[in-house]
Amino acid sequence: MKKNEIYNIEITGMTAEGNGVGRTDDGMAVFVPLTAVGDVISCKIVKVAKSYAYGIIDRIITPSPDRAESSCPVSSKCGGCTFRHISYEAELKIKDRLVRDAFERLGGFTDVSFEEIKGCPDSDRYRNKAQYPVAEIDGKAVCGFYSKRSHRVVPFTDCRLQPGLFSRIADRTMQLVNEFKIRPYNEENNSGILRHLYLRRGFHSGEIMVCFVVRKDVRRQLNSVVKKLAEEFADIKSIVMNVNPKSTNVILGSENFTLYGDDFIRDTLCGNKIELSPMSFYQVNTEQAENLYGCAKNYAALTGNETVLDLYCGAGTIGLSFADKAKKIIGCEIVPEAIENAKINAAANGHSNAEFFCGDAGEFAAKLASDNVKPDVAVIDPPRKGCDTLTLDSLVKMSPSRIVMISCNPSTAARDAKYLCEKGYRLEKVRAFDLFGRTGHVECVALMEEI
Repeated sequence: MKKNEIYNIEITGMTAEGNGVGRTDDGMAVFVPLTAVGDVISCKIVKVAKSYAYGIIDRIITPSPDRAESSCPVSSKCGGCTFRHISYEAELKIKDRLVRDAFERLGGFTDVSFEEIKGCPDSDRYRNKAQYPVAEIDGKAVCGFYSKRSHRVVPFTDCRLQPGLFSRIADRTMQLVNEFKIRPYNEENNSGILRHLYLRRGFHSGEIMVCFVVRKDVRRQLNSVVKKLAEEFADIKSIVMNVNPKSTNVILGSENFTLYGDDFIRDTLCGNKIELSPMSFYQVNTEQAENLYGCAKNYAALTGNETVLDLYCGAGTIGLSFADKAKKIIGCEIVPEAIENAKINAAANGHSNAEFFCGDAGEFAAKLASDNVKPDVAVIDPPRKGCDTLTLDSLVKMSPSRIVMISCNPSTAARDAKYLCEKGYRLEKVRAFDLFGRTGHVECVALMEEI
């Protein structure tokens, strides 16, 4: 096989990145973006490796019944929506299979109850957060989204995953940024000012936070922009400047300065009033997060007498959703601002049985284990990389009767579940949740019980 050769192949599978998978007559696997299972295509090879190749569509010979017309004009350029070219029903089948494959193939689990995947109530306009990178194109500041596998900004604000109001705020902000000559950030030489425009919105409250991520403190330059935005958009309750001077891909810096309104916005999640700062972790799909947490709470099977350990607790949203059915909640999170939010949220909702601590999850769990703390239930919601060995070993030492794992990465969830099940637990059931419709991401909840 050589680059630029043409092959006819049938697409028989799909990766989490949204690439269709087909094979040539001699068995070579070819990954092709923007294809659907069932497509028969003429494919042009663009990259050849030892055991696989990448291709692009030259011509669709027979389209798959899963194909759908994209409702976004930049979906083929932007790196956000992986599955907008297929039906949502087909997307859910792919995501459900990705979760099952992770636990069956990577985890080696053959006797597990897989519950039906829970799809988004609405696969469009569900996000409560947007992070628009800012760039200079043709002498003007623009914002939009990164093209696939690049830091090239596609100047477009009306993302189908985000509220229409975000687009109006972003467009107006760019007009003002250009009017008041605030220079966009240039990551190649670490110059310029405005790096990202970061928006948050309370799903139930409608309150909006605008956060300017800048290379250095430019409060004076931003004052005129802030005043105009506050006057023109009544839902904006907070405008914050976040300073990130580092040459890094990490979006937010460590310093926040409130320029207008409160330091936070308010929302409601699972019946609890929540305060959100720029640094707080908060699920981007509020309505589906409530379904996810409801499932986790159901798996926890609380009677009112349990102590619940909540690791990677963020702003406390999971633990607080359990608090009305638990004797005590102990939460831990490494981000100080999130812990402050968690404490405020607990007090605001009258949950005197919830305590939150700032620290590394593994180190905190190890300390609890050494102090002979014995939670009845542990709920863990780790980052994509999953749990480290210290965290898992400490959980085993504390021996909670049930461990409920919420994960945004089925592969690391299966790995960690396998480790725990080798140390005295049994994986009972798993359910996939689509919190990120039209993208390649899928969450899952897993229940493990002590043997």
